[in-house]
Amino acid sequence: MKNIGQMLKQAQQMQSKMAEMQERLAGMTVEGVSGAGLVTVTMNGKGEMKGLKVDPSLINPGEGEILEDLIVAAHADAKAKAETMTAEAMKELTGGLELPPGMNLPFG
Repeated sequence: MKNIGQMLKQAQQMQSKMAEMQERLAGMTVEGVSGAGLVTVTMNGKGEMKGLKVDPSLINPGEGEILEDLIVAAHADAKAKAETMTAEAMKELTGGLELPPGMNLPFG
């Protein structure tokens, strides 16, 4: 029974560390850029979009599709950076052990 008690204690500690990590990630930001800097998306480490900057030169009638594509590209860039940041935080939390497939937190 002693091993079960130790496992429960370790699980509680891991849960506490996970909550701390998620709070830290929520406070971090990453920027995704497209169109040579004409569009910038800002996200936090939890993958929540926090800002969007569009160069005024892109706001032209009839060119909405280009702007839409650049926003999607900037968002994808920011999301990739946020996922990398999250993976690095998880490695730190788990002591370098990789999570099993399907456990990509917090993007699940």
